[in-house]
Amino acid sequence: MGKKSKVKSQKSKFVFAIGRRKTATAKVRLFSGKGEILVNGKPIGDYFSGEVAKIAYLKPFQATDTLGKYYATIKTEGSGKEGQLEAVIHGLARALDKENSKLYHSVLKKSKLLTRDPRAKERRKVGLAGKARKKKQSPKR
Repeated sequence: MGKKSKVKSQKSKFVFAIGRRKTATAKVRLFSGKGEILVNGKPIGDYFSGEVAKIAYLKPFQATDTLGKYYATIKTEGSGKEGQLEAVIHGLARALDKENSKLYHSVLKKSKLLTRDPRAKERRKVGLAGKARKKKQSPKR
């Protein structure tokens, strides 16, 4: 058995924010400086692959013109990849807002990045045919 190498934890200041979408939550730690954004220990480009996803998760930084000035470590759980991606975007926007509310709040608000999307799966109701709104077939005669 080999020795496990310990990674020294960086004791630097960070801003903490939580982003949510559907049942996904993203816990964001935003650090100032250069570095790469990690999601669940992986680089964000590997975790959310594709050009559309890249455009989406860079939105908060592009809206506030802070691309390259901050990096983050993010822990996501729940829902699927798309829900987690939108939770990450929400979390990053909230963290940037906490970092410097005077500068970024109005810009992020106009870009609709601070608003939590309330849409979620509707619960199924008793007496219906398996789905939230599906009705049972009625006999014709």
